[in-house]
Amino acid sequence: MLHGVGVVNAAGQISSEGFYYLYRGILPPLCQKSLSLSVMFGVYEECRKPLENSNIPHYVSKIIAAVVAGSVEATLMPFERIQTLLQNQQYHTHFRNTFHAVEVIGLKYGVREYYRGLVPILLRNGPSNVFFFILRDEAKYRLPSYESWWGKAAQQFMSGAIIGAFISTVFYPLNVVKVHVQNKIGGEFQGVISVLVELYKTRGLRDMYKGVHMNYTRSFISWGVINAAYEFLKSYVY
Repeated sequence: MLHGVGVVNAAGQISSEGFYYLYRGILPPLCQKSLSLSVMFGVYEECRKPLENSNIPHYVSKIIAAVVAGSVEATLMPFERIQTLLQNQQYHTHFRNTFHAVEVIGLKYGVREYYRGLVPILLRNGPSNVFFFILRDEAKYRLPSYESWWGKAAQQFMSGAIIGAFISTVFYPLNVVKVHVQNKIGGEFQGVISVLVELYKTRGLRDMYKGVHMNYTRSFISWGVINAAYEFLKSYVY
């Protein structure tokens, strides 16, 4: 995604770095994913219910709630910023670990540097949440229901997996822009359009999607698990 290379070349780069760097930067996504999913589902439900109770149309309520949830999620973007820097070979000698990276960026460049790449994240989070929650609810209403727990779990896994893979593919270019922007420290903050134009000129449209099959495979599994786990926990708690 960062360099626009194929899977074989990317695997070769990782192999040359060694096993130690394979999980470098694992702490930020571990922290960010748990928090962002809590915000995503929690803020969405807390926004949607009062909107619908105020007689705002059903789908309008969903769209507003999903965009608000995605925007609130964007406050956690420093985790993504640190992860991008730690995983880039260019900065292996600059930062010892997550805490060192947070300290160096904050002291040397200021808080604003944590939020480099905010615009592509906002453009990704809000619309992708709208797609996810609307498609998820439509799948729940229209697909056949099952009485057995494993039937329900399988249906929830597959619907979440397919929706997650689809959304991750649609918004993949924004993730490429985000990674490209966040790979830099200091200097001018580039706009989304200028980065897209630059990437298109240097890579072409096809190479903008380099790595997309790895991305949707990961999303297929992770969003299937997330959706099935969420529905199970919600039914268990309530």
